[in-house]
Formats: sequence, structure tokens, C-alpha cells
Amino acid sequence: MLKRFARSEDGATMVEMAIAMTLLLSLTLGFVDFGYAFYQWNAATKAVEIGARLASISDPVAGALATAAPTSSPGAPVVAGAYGPFVCTYNNAGTGSCSNSGNFSAAAFSRIFRGDTANTSNDACPALGANQRPGMCHFFPGLRRRNVVVTYTATGLGYQTRLGGPVPTITVSLQNINFQFFFLGGLLGFGNMTMPSMLSTVTGEDLKSTSP
Repeated sequence: MLKRFARSEDGATMVEMAIAMTLLLSLTLGFVDFGYAFYQWNAATKAVEIGARLASISDPVAGALATAAPTSSPGAPVVAGAYGPFVCTYNNAGTGSCSNSGNFSAAAFSRIFRGDTANTSNDACPALGANQRPGMCHFFPGLRRRNVVVTYTATGLGYQTRLGGPVPTITVSLQNINFQFFFLGGLLGFGNMTMPSMLSTVTGEDLKSTSP
């Protein structure tokens, strides 16, 4: 009896199928998860590009930027490092600030984060109305204000006492964002995989909220 049981192959096909189906299902769901991760990467890239564009044509988040450039030699170049850098973001408690006493403007940050909306009190991303300009949150759902960093740097552009103010180099970047995995997060521990910091850099223009 024991010898016959040991030689029996009844049910072997079912066991093999269970193993194969487990591997096949893991592979399929893994492709879905990585595809979604790639979507998140593209959405984040687009968000920083839009944010940098909005920052370049909007009032600066660092209010002190308007008078930060030297004025001792009118018409002389504003050399690199003449002011700032002003690094502006929100902390986890929902308080915005800029380095180097930049006088943080919540309204200017909101224009970059939300587009044409007056709400500056939370992370909500409003629905777009007719002829309303979108912000970063519309291109990357789930984005939080604390994930966005806006930096204004003097890189040798513009001249002293320029009527429109300094011409900074503006960098918009993202920080502390984890990829969202539905399947691999629980199975393989991918839940804490941090998205590499990405950024977009442009040259400031008129820095006016009324610019087109």
C-alpha cells in the first residue's frame, strides 16, 4: 500500500498548475504595477514642468526676491550668488516658509500648485472650470504641497535696478514621494520605494501674476 502510494502521481498536474498559476499571476500583476509606476513617473515629470512654467510667470513665492538683488551699481550685472537662494516649501504641519528670510507667499505657491484658484488653506486640488489654468496637482493626482519645492537662485542673469526686478533661475522639484504599488507593495515590500527626486529648471520672466 505504501509503495503504491509513493509511486502514485494522482493530483500532480493540479499541483504543477497551482505553482505555474501563482508564478504567472505574480508576473502579470507585477507588469501592471510597474506600468502604473511608470505612469506615476511621467505624471510627476509633467507636474514639475508645469510648475516651473507657472513659477516663471507668476509672483515669486519668496516675497523678498523682488528687492533681493544689489542696487549699488545701476546697470551692472547681477552676478551669480548675489542673493538667495530662496528655497520655498511646506512642512508636514502645513506651514510654508522660504530660506534666507524669503517671506513666503501662500497665494503665489497656490498658483503653482493649484493653478487659477484662490484656495490656499489645504492640499485640495479643485476641479478645473472653463478657461481655468491647471496647476501641478492636476497633472499628478495625490500630490501634496509638502512634496513641492520652489527654488529661486541668482545665476548671473539680469542687471541691477532692472525695472521688472531680478531675473532668477527657478527650479521646481518634488520630494518625499513614494511609488504606489497595489500588488507588489504587500507581496515583495515595494511599498516604501521612494521616487527619485525630479526637477525642472527655467529662467524667470516678468514674475507677475497677470502674465499670460
